[in-house]
Amino acid sequence: MGERSDHPQGPGAAEDSGAQEIEATVVLGLRITDWPALRAAAIAAVEELDFEGIDPAGQRRELLREVAEDANAALGALLHPDRLVAAIPGVEAIGGTLEISVTEDFAPDFAELFPLDGDEEDGGAAGDWTLTPRTACLLHAQLLGLADAAYDDLEEHQDEAVVDGEEGDWTVFGRLPQRTWRMHRAWRRSMARAFDDLADDLALGEWPLPRCLAEEIALRMALVDARALLGAQPESVADMMGDLPADLYDYDWDGCQDELFGAYGPDDGDPELDSEQRTGLLLAATHPEGWFLGYEDAEERDGQRGYRR
Repeated sequence: MGERSDHPQGPGAAEDSGAQEIEATVVLGLRITDWPALRAAAIAAVEELDFEGIDPAGQRRELLREVAEDANAALGALLHPDRLVAAIPGVEAIGGTLEISVTEDFAPDFAELFPLDGDEEDGGAAGDWTLTPRTACLLHAQLLGLADAAYDDLEEHQDEAVVDGEEGDWTVFGRLPQRTWRMHRAWRRSMARAFDDLADDLALGEWPLPRCLAEEIALRMALVDARALLGAQPESVADMMGDLPADLYDYDWDGCQDELFGAYGPDDGDPELDSEQRTGLLLAATHPEGWFLGYEDAEERDGQRGYRR
């Protein structure tokens, strides 16, 4: 009599199971917390792929470009069904598709990112100005909205110049100084990214401190729009806030002007000038192509971060 096996994968299991074909559906909720790390992993994965067809080298270059610029493409390279199944012993991929979409209602937890530390036992300094969860939430929404609108302008108008009297046809670029109205598509794309860069700071729990002149302009536009929205649609703003805790410093736009500008950048000139006046002088002295040059004392942003669109 042969030896008995009670293990479900014991002798004869393969014959009993047959070569079953199984359709598996996996739904993942993901939050990108380190885009440079994700991009590096995706680039390494693409480098390992074998490409076939007319132009394998060209296919590789194009996919490398996509994963270096777009988080969805980077995730696609890492989560491809063939790549996932290859790590599972005893399984062969016979097909599959991958769909990645951005959750429309995703929002950072601003209460956690910007805690209201008024308790001295926790090291908080009661009475000190702070960027509150509600202010951060509203600013984040405006920055993302301006970035979306800038990309929409770009898709509709491409390299067209903004025409005097017709600037209302543009949502974002018609609001910029006239000397920028004839700037090229690449410049406009970088300006759109400036809004996203500041929004990303907020999503990471950091104050959106402008690191270049373009970001100063972007943040000032977001503050103007946030103030206008709060004044025109207070109920909509209240709905946006949900259960975020309220605080004395909520929507303190003057405090934002005082605290969020001037951390980086030139500190010389007339000390009697406020930050907005200093920005005006800097704008007058700087060609638009120089708007994206980082301030000397600011941490440089990742040059390989790509664009959302």
